[in-house]
Amino acid sequence: MQLIEVTSPQLAKEFILVNVHINRENPNYIRPLDKDVNEVFDPKKNKAFRFGEATRWILKDSDGKLIGRIAAFINKKYKNKGDEVPTGGVGFFDCINDQAATDMLFDVAKHWLIQKGMQAMDGPINFGERDRWWGLIVEGFQPPLYCMNYAQPYYKILFEKYGFKEFYGQSCYGLDPRKELSEKILERHAKLAADPDFSSSYIDKNKLEKFATDFVIVYNKAWAGHGGLKELKKDQVLMMFKKMKPVMDEKIIWYVYHKKEPIAIFINLPDLNQWFKYLNGKFDLLHKLKFLWIKKTKKNFRFTGLVFGIVPEFQGMGVDAYIINESKMVIQPMNKYTDYEMQWIGEFNPKMINVVETFGDTYRSRRLITYRYLFDRTKEFKPHPILL
Repeated sequence: MQLIEVTSPQLAKEFILVNVHINRENPNYIRPLDKDVNEVFDPKKNKAFRFGEATRWILKDSDGKLIGRIAAFINKKYKNKGDEVPTGGVGFFDCINDQAATDMLFDVAKHWLIQKGMQAMDGPINFGERDRWWGLIVEGFQPPLYCMNYAQPYYKILFEKYGFKEFYGQSCYGLDPRKELSEKILERHAKLAADPDFSSSYIDKNKLEKFATDFVIVYNKAWAGHGGLKELKKDQVLMMFKKMKPVMDEKIIWYVYHKKEPIAIFINLPDLNQWFKYLNGKFDLLHKLKFLWIKKTKKNFRFTGLVFGIVPEFQGMGVDAYIINESKMVIQPMNKYTDYEMQWIGEFNPKMINVVETFGDTYRSRRLITYRYLFDRTKEFKPHPILL
């Protein structure tokens, strides 16, 4: 077997192709856009390079056939609650079902991270934000959501035989948006709906600056400082919203206000992979035009939850029920969507899990795992602490 560090455009193409070759026989596989993977390793596109570095390798057999790949990265901003040692990351792992080949990939990543002063590695994770390429799918191998890692079922065995242990689980939840919500949700909604201090609104594409400001207020109160998440600036969110604008469905992005101050957000998008699956990973000018045609001519019955949050002082007051039912009363009459899936929630966050499980007929649509490997094999392993 031959291990090759990715140092040229041609090798970067082969890095992409490993994922295609490993998964091409699986009818549920959707090839990621090449640009979305390449941008992770582009210092001009990925701000994580300001605080760290990344490298990647491909693995070939004796005949020159692609059989595996892995990336490794360090990021000074990467921290988890309770961390005791500097921890790097591995990601974009793909491999044939062969432990020796797997061990070669994990070993080269481990040795690189040791040279950078790391004492542990988490994986599979992203070199950047946690809403992309994070975790190993171990349950629910249906078609992946946009920028979600896809995996062969045997990957779990490969990780655990190498010595990785589960740092935390990640649950995704699905529901049929055509069904009625539970009586409990309706009762809690009615209570706040009768209070004139509470109001709701879906986003208006013509007022993105206002809604970006409102998003930042809620996000920074609800998440900044937790699990290594940093505060967002309005300009960052406005840029994100402008990029999302071509694929936004205004009526599935919701806000709640108390006395006109934003207190909750429920951000959803159509499942982009239901359109991107026709592009075979390409997104040049020709494929952008093809995408516009596909988007116009092919119905997308799925939408996905990206962000759901409530500012701390209004948690536990029924705001979750209020925003869910407010959105349901607009989305259901559209008769547009038949399937909904929420992006992963860390199982170390039982409060959020409880909120989602009370939506109605929710079910765990898939489960992922973020693993950790301690380089000192005598050191006690500690899973991610539960958030209280």
